[in-house]
Amino acid sequence: MVTNKDLAELIFPEVKDTLEDLERRYPARDLPLGAEVTRFAPSPTGFLHLGSLFTSMICKKVASQTKGVFFVRLEDTDTKREIQGSGKMLLDQLHIFNVDPDEGYLGDHEKGNYGPYKQSERAYIYKVGIKYLLEQGRAYPCFCTSEELDAIRSEQEKNKLNPGYYGEFAKCRHLTNEERMERIKRGDQYVIRFKSNGSYLNKIKVSDVVRGEFEIAENDQDIVILKSDGLPTYHFAHCMDDHFMRTTTVIRGEEWIASLPIHVELFEAMGWEAPKYCHVPVIMKLDENGNRRKLSKRLDKEAAVSFFIEDGYLPKAVIMYLMTIANSNFERWILDNQFLNMDDFTFDFTKMNHDGALFDIGKLNFFSKELLGRMKLDEIYAFAYDYAKKYNNELYKLINRDTEYFKSILNIEREKENPRKDYEKLGDMASIISFFYLDKYEELLGNNILPFNPKFSGEQIAATLKAMKEGLSLEQDEQSWFNNMKEVGEKLGYAPNGKLYKQNPDQYVGSVSDIAEMLRITLTTRKNSPNLYYVMKILTKQECDRRIDYVISLLNK
Repeated sequence: MVTNKDLAELIFPEVKDTLEDLERRYPARDLPLGAEVTRFAPSPTGFLHLGSLFTSMICKKVASQTKGVFFVRLEDTDTKREIQGSGKMLLDQLHIFNVDPDEGYLGDHEKGNYGPYKQSERAYIYKVGIKYLLEQGRAYPCFCTSEELDAIRSEQEKNKLNPGYYGEFAKCRHLTNEERMERIKRGDQYVIRFKSNGSYLNKIKVSDVVRGEFEIAENDQDIVILKSDGLPTYHFAHCMDDHFMRTTTVIRGEEWIASLPIHVELFEAMGWEAPKYCHVPVIMKLDENGNRRKLSKRLDKEAAVSFFIEDGYLPKAVIMYLMTIANSNFERWILDNQFLNMDDFTFDFTKMNHDGALFDIGKLNFFSKELLGRMKLDEIYAFAYDYAKKYNNELYKLINRDTEYFKSILNIEREKENPRKDYEKLGDMASIISFFYLDKYEELLGNNILPFNPKFSGEQIAATLKAMKEGLSLEQDEQSWFNNMKEVGEKLGYAPNGKLYKQNPDQYVGSVSDIAEMLRITLTTRKNSPNLYYVMKILTKQECDRRIDYVISLLNK
């Protein structure tokens, strides 16, 4: 009679270690009481998804605030989908957002005592576990061909049955060990399946850190745990890895809730306590019909974190925005703390929303604008230069024309208690500041109709600009300059303030704000720009006069 142990030995004759040997090799971590060990386990199959950054940010925060460990494990067993170099790229992008692991796979090297941290290099470890399951009768070789599996699926669909490889449809689970051994010796190709003891008609209680305890259908699927190429599937690899890497809390997207019964049963079959599971909400977006859907790699540019990097968002702003999704009390906290000391915020799973959060580009822009506005000149210059050199050639060329001139533009109303906030992201900076450069200003004039208020005739605008040119001096402080503008305007029939104009509109041509807008449009070609007084100071009186004269000539045509 062929025993389970005989079968296991035939399949894995090279495996001499036991689970007890692995327990000694990877002992419990020496960490303070309450310390959490979390992990980010990406597959090297493409770009870093915003949802993955969201999850890994939470993993890092939970580990750091409990004096635990955050590690990265590369799940590279799906060799068909692997994209060369994407593993390192994922780590490089995490670094940009300051979500650096304490140990694990680090892109071009590994750090830590619980490796290897690439699943493709842990094949022997998985075989130890699978050999154990074979010996216990909780795993078996499956010889079904793809054609046979397709036939099973067709029969289930035809009879409207639960799909999968289970019960009566799990043909190879009913083979004897003698039959299995004979087929292996004959050279038949096979995979190894886990033998489930469950039934989908039964409910089991599972626990989630965010959602608490709930019921879900028991697993009954005899899932593949070892493929024909000798590498494990995700389900079994994660069980072995999280146990022997001593993961305490698995933080992952809520789409994995459906897999929870499989994972619970795997840990039970191995005789181990499962880690805590925390299923975080996915990031959603409204489709063209106003329906919520998951942020899509295929449909949404915002799904890739490279979009935010290449568009010039401050990485810290992206993290702040994501933390507002992670914890409902964070936004109030960071506003009260003047956008400072984010590391002092205590993340709390009980403050996490169960439902998917809608991606809000407006809120992200708010955080980015606030943080860019609060940066010191040297900080924002270094950030802008590095960004432009890598991603924005137009901005890079403007910076290199005259570094000090560029810095003077950046520094408009920056060094003050309530700094001006002109930029949401650096991807917009070149277009915002382009008018400061003569050739760009002339391009803007040639390509656009100046957006003057149509209530004023060209003759009125030209007369007002001429008076501004002749009567307005830049050799004074900003308040004196503004008072000077009001004086010039009053002589032309403009109200010195908007309130007075609204009270008596028939007595005035317009208000001082109308004058300022005419001047702003003339000098910058747009209604919105950085502080007009400082724009004029940077341009110089001579250049301002030249632009005024040119626009007057256009108005008089």
